[in-house]
Amino acid sequence: MRSILGTFLLIFTVSSSLFADSAKDLNAKDLTGKKVFETYCWGCHHQTAVAFGPSFAQIASQRSADEIRAMITDPVATSKVLGYKRNAMPPFTLNEEELKLITAYILSFKDTDTNKSKELNGTIIKESYPNIASKENR
Repeated sequence: MRSILGTFLLIFTVSSSLFADSAKDLNAKDLTGKKVFETYCWGCHHQTAVAFGPSFAQIASQRSADEIRAMITDPVATSKVLGYKRNAMPPFTLNEEELKLITAYILSFKDTDTNKSKELNGTIIKESYPNIASKENR
């Protein structure tokens, strides 16, 4: 357990410094939801597959825009409200435009028909991936 926690802390520390450097590069005229994702989220989330955290497709199918925004800005409190016992997501301080863009980007992966292969933002999804962070695994 200690090695898992140590590994997570190491990854988080390295990722945090990379995020800080990347955030300096964001400028308002180039800002898109994908750019916010690449700056803050890519280390733990993937658009359509489970990584360290759930995929954007899964988040979009289960959460409202307000819940997504709350999880980004205050993940500890939001996790408790949503019924999770644990939370590994760090809080992010994004400006209003970044929050709006990343929320819209996440929701753009909402799959209305999970039984068919379809293309979401240029990524073909043939089947859903298992959720290692589901309520059943808490």
